[in-house]
Amino acid sequence: MKIAVLGATGQTGQYLVNQALQQGHTVTAIVRNPGKLAVHHDNLKVVEGDIFSEDSLKSHFKGQDVIMSCLGFPTSFFSGVTGYTLSMRAMVSAMRQTRVNRIITMTSWYTEPNSGTQSPYLIRFLLLPMIRSVLTNMFEMEQFLQKSDDINWTVVRPPGLKNLPASAQEFMTHEGYFVPDSNGSSVARGDVARFMLSLLNSNAWVKSAVAVTTKL
Repeated sequence: MKIAVLGATGQTGQYLVNQALQQGHTVTAIVRNPGKLAVHHDNLKVVEGDIFSEDSLKSHFKGQDVIMSCLGFPTSFFSGVTGYTLSMRAMVSAMRQTRVNRIITMTSWYTEPNSGTQSPYLIRFLLLPMIRSVLTNMFEMEQFLQKSDDINWTVVRPPGLKNLPASAQEFMTHEGYFVPDSNGSSVARGDVARFMLSLLNSNAWVKSAVAVTTKL
């Protein structure tokens, strides 16, 4: 497949790009600074683009089979996070103009404000308040996609991310804001990339959001 990847220079994005190339896909990595992506491959094209500009994105989306986004934005204690919604609005507008209707993106467990009530004590009272500005904007992005009826979207929700390569562990999934009874609070970034790429061969989670982790 022809895949356009946003967030390709990030930690999860690099795993996604490498695995996609290993699987034989043709990848266009849309990045702010092409020099930051230290991957070279005959099936990889690295281009400079503005993730907040539909005009910048549409020239790179043309002819793609799927858009995959691993974009991440830092938490803010002084102002709200807006990067997820602003970039997704630009992506969806560019997709409509170029007639690409499949996108796979990632957010997190516990994006919905009340979904963490059953989480462990430290997560509920320490971690979630610290990253609430990020989770709030992720949730807003999810709601935007849910209203985009003409787009075949999938939101992948992992828990905490470990900078580790893909494993061979089985996935646990749940159509919700976390995976019940998983006993896991983190997952390898390589496994998140592996799961996202597995969706290319399945319609199981089209127009759905799926919480995912690996079995311990």
